[in-house]
Amino acid sequence: MVTGTHDPSTNDHQSIGELIGRLSEQGARLVHAEIELAKAEMAARAQAAGIGAGLFVAAGLFGFFAFATLIATAIMGLSNAVAPWLAGLIVSLVLLALTAALALVGRNRLKAGATKPERTVANVKKDVDAVKEGLS
Repeated sequence: MVTGTHDPSTNDHQSIGELIGRLSEQGARLVHAEIELAKAEMAARAQAAGIGAGLFVAAGLFGFFAFATLIATAIMGLSNAVAPWLAGLIVSLVLLALTAALALVGRNRLKAGATKPERTVANVKKDVDAVKEGLS
């Protein structure tokens, strides 16, 4: 009983050219499938990188608007308790700490998304090993 699409009676009479043609066709299909897997894997990583970039933009906006709007108000309020120059220094350090924290979170998100497509690389290595084994 023959299972699948393999029919030994027809394969016994195929020429070398036909076998090479089939090998070429199947190799092309395999390469196409690996490329599609790499595309899907990289799309997911690009989305994570986009989120990281968005966090960097948020950090920049927070830094800019915080310096533009809160410094004057906070310094004026704090200058009632301490010298005005010290109030300015305290407010600036707090806002810089917030900006740095957002930038670090964004950088970490970008780093996490910038790796190679591991599954695709592993599949290609398996395919190469299978071809080498088949040739030996």
